[in-house]
Amino acid sequence: MESSSLTALSPLDGRYAGKCDDLRDIFSEYGLIRLRTFTEVRWVQFLANQPEIAELKPLSPVVNGYLNQLAENFGRDQARRVKDIEKTTNHDVKAVEYLIAEQLGDDADLAQIRPFVHFACTSEDINNITYALMLREGRDSIIRPSLRRVIEKFRAMATTLAGQAMLSRTHGQAASPTTLGKEMANIVARLERQLEVFMAVPALAKLNGAVGNYNAHVVAYPEADWPALSRAFIESLGLQWNPYTTQIEPHDWIAEYCDALARINTILLDACRDIWSYISIGYFRQRKIASEVGSSTMPHKVNPIDFENAEGNFGVANALLGHLSRKLPLSRWQRDLTDSTVLRNLGVAVGHGVLGYRSLLAGLDKLQPDPERMLADLEANGEVLGEAIQTVMRRYGHGDAYEQMKQLTRGEKVSPDALRDFIEALDIPAEARAALLELEPATYVGLAESLARNISGAGKD
Repeated sequence: MESSSLTALSPLDGRYAGKCDDLRDIFSEYGLIRLRTFTEVRWVQFLANQPEIAELKPLSPVVNGYLNQLAENFGRDQARRVKDIEKTTNHDVKAVEYLIAEQLGDDADLAQIRPFVHFACTSEDINNITYALMLREGRDSIIRPSLRRVIEKFRAMATTLAGQAMLSRTHGQAASPTTLGKEMANIVARLERQLEVFMAVPALAKLNGAVGNYNAHVVAYPEADWPALSRAFIESLGLQWNPYTTQIEPHDWIAEYCDALARINTILLDACRDIWSYISIGYFRQRKIASEVGSSTMPHKVNPIDFENAEGNFGVANALLGHLSRKLPLSRWQRDLTDSTVLRNLGVAVGHGVLGYRSLLAGLDKLQPDPERMLADLEANGEVLGEAIQTVMRRYGHGDAYEQMKQLTRGEKVSPDALRDFIEALDIPAEARAALLELEPATYVGLAESLARNISGAGKD
């Protein structure tokens, strides 16, 4: 059967293919080959600038330009050629080396380079750098901007809805009021902190040979300071050098990356569930789109599908991120191959998360708060003022304040008249009594409004 979005095994390449286009150049097989080629070319260029590597002369501007073109403008036709070569080699990294050799051709200036393509490298020297570049690029160009849009949407909602009082529900039961904006501000604060943690995870890499000891390097050029050269090369790519490894970089930093990203997704999954619940009780209405259908049989339905889609995708993303985090730091002795197939799913994990961010944004854009519904809920639960009343009573020496309010309110709907009668009978100063009589559930929100407005500053990154 012809391959198409209809026959794709993964929904990222099928149903949701159009929403994942910007991920493909980074996390696809093409992206992997592109970055492997980039790494191999940069290694040759680096070696040519080292006086210790006498047999590889400094490259001319023309040759450097040719190599830069190969590294920076690697195309799909070249990637397809790598896959064709791999059919013979049955080795993906070696196929990249052979592709570069082909590209160099028979030109004399280029021919001197050929022996130094993949010089003293094991495949993992190239692969670990490639995945570090991939994850860094994905974080900087897709994940962070996507999350920043989500955060700024929640921040705008926090400011706009800062003073919109609503009933809280601790344990699902009526509780002291808050504001809708303050609840959005809580999400912003959590996301800002975890995004900072995520962005601070360093992308580590190594280039030290078959078991991490520079064995071949030292035999070929014993006078060279290979740890220093390795570090300089890794840092020239904007990565952090890891000096102690086996054949593979141990992937601990990738586990940190996955864990940090999973925490962000968990916060957003939590937000999706809360907003879904607020929609279900009418605190939010959803903007209708005329062409959409909510149910195949119930014409009235406007379902919170964007939040459900986001929640589902965050769950899939976190299941994969959790496996990546637990599995990748494990390797038998100096190397086994179980990480190779697992690493190829990094883009799947990131892709489901990005789908979640985009579905969540789409859902947030459709929300319309219903102040009347929130006010009705507040007015129907006047007993939530019991916290305020018993706290003021404590101030003025009533040691049994809590017990008195418990007897009046616990598990009961208390009318405004009953609360008024209770307050008027209190032995407290007149001004305190007057303040309690003025209190209403809609105004009993503490500092919620100012806290919500204080989250309105711009993000840190």
